[in-house]
Amino acid sequence: MRAIIGSRHTGWGGAGLAGLVALLTACGGTVNTAAAPSPASPRPVTSAPASPSVTPSPVVTGPNVSGCFTEKDGRIFTHGDDLPGVITGKGSVGVVITYERNGSVCTWRPLSDRLVGAGYRVLLYARDSRVPPEDVAVAMGKRLAKEKGVKRLFFVGGSIGATTAPLAAARMRGKAAGVVALSGSIDPADAAAITAPLLQIGTENDGYGGAADLRAAHDAATKAAANELLLVKGESAHASAMFGAAYGPQVLDRILTFMDRHS
Repeated sequence: MRAIIGSRHTGWGGAGLAGLVALLTACGGTVNTAAAPSPASPRPVTSAPASPSVTPSPVVTGPNVSGCFTEKDGRIFTHGDDLPGVITGKGSVGVVITYERNGSVCTWRPLSDRLVGAGYRVLLYARDSRVPPEDVAVAMGKRLAKEKGVKRLFFVGGSIGATTAPLAAARMRGKAAGVVALSGSIDPADAAAITAPLLQIGTENDGYGGAADLRAAHDAATKAAANELLLVKGESAHASAMFGAAYGPQVLDRILTFMDRHS
């Protein structure tokens, strides 16, 4: 299934395999057309208003992951070279999230909160960029699979995490419920081997994981139990940056709908 969200600039693009079309609109800004004061009639000089006081962000103490997840959110653990992770939620279906290179767990909080609220158990972790994401994702999958009550797993990734998510899912064999790849560049040969349900999401003009990359993997994934593509036309946000865009709520909704269907 291929769907295209029109951007706020270009309107709607054509639909794909299932002809699914959604609409996003955005209001334009306003232009200040007031004339500048005449030099011949200068305004009286007044002192600048005092800057509003800024409340500093609270300092996170104790076990945490990047300052974004604490023990209030779930169980903090360590892995590898004393790197932190968290397991949050109590559902029987687990979700392993691997963020993009130079990213962090913080920008994935919108998705994590939605999934936990919907009854999923989510594992997020800080990772060493020197270690192949596939290997760490498999290790995290095995860790989450050992949690009491967890029966199946989704692998979710952004950018390089999305590119390698299908490989990690394949190594978990019957435990994998599906793959969600945001702004990934899945090799067509790897895509051709995917048998689990696959959802790809990205923006048309993204330099990595854009339209060409997503369509190539979509066309190759003929063995996937489900093969869905959501492409945001005319935009370029990468991976988890999509959550904060105007179309972010629809991206989150699509992920949750996909997981609910295949969990």
